[in-house]
Amino acid sequence: MTLKDCFYIGTIVSKFSFKGEVLIKLDSDDPEMYEEMESVFIALGNNLVPFFIEKSTLHKSDLLRVKFEEIETEADAEALLRHKIYLPLAVLPKLSGNKFYYHEVIGFQVEDVHYGVVGKIVGINDSTSQALFEIENENGNEILIPMADEFIEKIDRAHKKIIVKTPEGLIDLYLEN
Repeated sequence: MTLKDCFYIGTIVSKFSFKGEVLIKLDSDDPEMYEEMESVFIALGNNLVPFFIEKSTLHKSDLLRVKFEEIETEADAEALLRHKIYLPLAVLPKLSGNKFYYHEVIGFQVEDVHYGVVGKIVGINDSTSQALFEIENENGNEILIPMADEFIEKIDRAHKKIIVKTPEGLIDLYLEN
């Protein structure tokens, strides 16, 4: 299993008990979907290593308390701290309509209903209060468009295209020199 075949779900942030349990901070709007996992991949060095889950329960809002098989002591758990957790892309439920996973739209072309072709999505910036499409146009300019529902007209998966309707002048702000 390689990193490109997986998606990030969280990071092991602390030990929980003297029996080798850990707390995983989940990067999800729906932490409940991770309660019944049987296994995960943990990034150790340059490898993704499978770990099987003995039991797991939600702990507070976005923490998952996990007991991995063969992790029996505090020292075992300590060795896993700050490591990232991944699952295979194949376990993600398929989305339809205008819902999408961030990793899914990288490389999609963006077209604005008024402006025309804007460029290709090269990344998603979700470190701001409003997630942004990071788009590169044919001249190499970066254009940022908020991923607001009111801007997204259509996701065309078959043609790898997102149709948007942005406020007048938004795209031009990035092209004026």
